[in-house]
Amino acid sequence: MDTVERFLRGHLPNSDPKAFEAADIVATIAAKPEITRVSALAPDLGTTVRRLQRLFAEYVGVGPKWVIRRYRLHEVTERLANGAEIDWASLAAELGYADQAHFVRDFKEMFGESPTWYAERY
Repeated sequence: MDTVERFLRGHLPNSDPKAFEAADIVATIAAKPEITRVSALAPDLGTTVRRLQRLFAEYVGVGPKWVIRRYRLHEVTERLANGAEIDWASLAAELGYADQAHFVRDFKEMFGESPTWYAERY
């Protein structure tokens, strides 16, 4: 085990500031529920939507829109777990969706069932 560890430690890649930047942006998305759109996030970071898309493609493996959506939908499951009463249409608007149907579609895509079925089970 020591031999493998020594080998791996000896071959660590150089520190990459862009990787840290991407991680910081993901942490910002996670910490700020008000972030619902990439087009709103980019100017706050002093960058462009396209640069964020390229950074995420290279360092995260999914786009910033997917990361934002994932964290916002996770918030829904936390609210449900805490027993919150949910007005689905209002929640969809709060999360930045144009309408409830788009929210339901994304929720189903992420969790495999509609939010109302999910809510009934949990």
